Amino acid sequence: MSASGDSAPLPRAVRIREVGPRDGFQNEPEVVATADKARLIDGLARTGLKRIEATSFVRPDVIPQLADAAEVLRAIDVPPDVAVSVLIPNERGLDNALALRDGYEWERPAFDEINVFLSATESHNRANVNRSVEESLSGLEAVLPRARAAGLRCEGVISVSFGCPYEGHVEPERVFGIAERLIDAGAEEIGFGDTTGMANPLQVRAFFAAAFERLGGRAELTAHFHNTRGQGLANVLAALESGCESFESSFGELGGCPVPAGATGNIATEDLVSMLEEMGIATGVDLDALIAQARAVRDVLGRPLGSHTLIAGPVDWHTARRG
Repeated sequence: MSASGDSAPLPRAVRIREVGPRDGFQNEPEVVATADKARLIDGLARTGLKRIEATSFVRPDVIPQLADAAEVLRAIDVPPDVAVSVLIPNERGLDNALALRDGYEWERPAFDEINVFLSATESHNRANVNRSVEESLSGLEAVLPRARAAGLRCEGVISVSFGCPYEGHVEPERVFGIAERLIDAGAEEIGFGDTTGMANPLQVRAFFAAAFERLGGRAELTAHFHNTRGQGLANVLAALESGCESFESSFGELGGCPVPAGATGNIATEDLVSMLEEMGIATGVDLDALIAQARAVRDVLGRPLGSHTLIAGPVDWHTARRG
């Protein structure tokens, strides 16, 4: 399928990684019960989604919402063709993840992928993890080779890639330099995060065009948009027009960024799937099944969610009856 006008051809299919069970639940004010997490992950794994970020090996005193990482991984029952990923903040986190993996008799791998992260700016990285960018990068350059040696697929996520709430404009060259170091250390995928929803479509189109020119062929390039200011899906289209075929999203539009306040959730996975499928771009996801899981997490949390498709339902192309 091709876009109209001067736009480049759009991809026939895209890959979606669901991040709600980690990115979403860690931002909830209350802790979601382990049994509910496992039930929701199992449901998501049966919608056609092939990659799910289940939890994180962060210190429980830092993010108590994810203190049950081991229990969640033991409790879930996902099909063998669904990759489970975990967020790893540092070497200690990797140590804990590998100790769990190697110290328990698993019916399937405990997890298949890890994600590491840092921010593109000093101010946001300090606010988020209390480290300089260089300190974070040096630490991750030790984590990634060990994870690869342990047979794990690795993604590096760069937060505030499109703009920083503390420092404003972020030069793409700075982001690409960080990406190159992560790739050199073993990252097979780079996720570019619009962590506080500052990106606009023109910026995104230019960013991904430059990213593919600089990094294309070395790693999978993934877009991670937030809908803080209502531009998330417009930014998806702009990324598509520059050749991006990989996206991260969160069911129910859960998520956000703990710093600063007001940075609301990721684009909703069901909104993303609905738009792409209506455009003729295959996602491999059963939208009705996905909406059912968004409805289920809404019921668990006991509050309305920001997902538009959850409220309106799928587009109904019914044939009008003529009397």
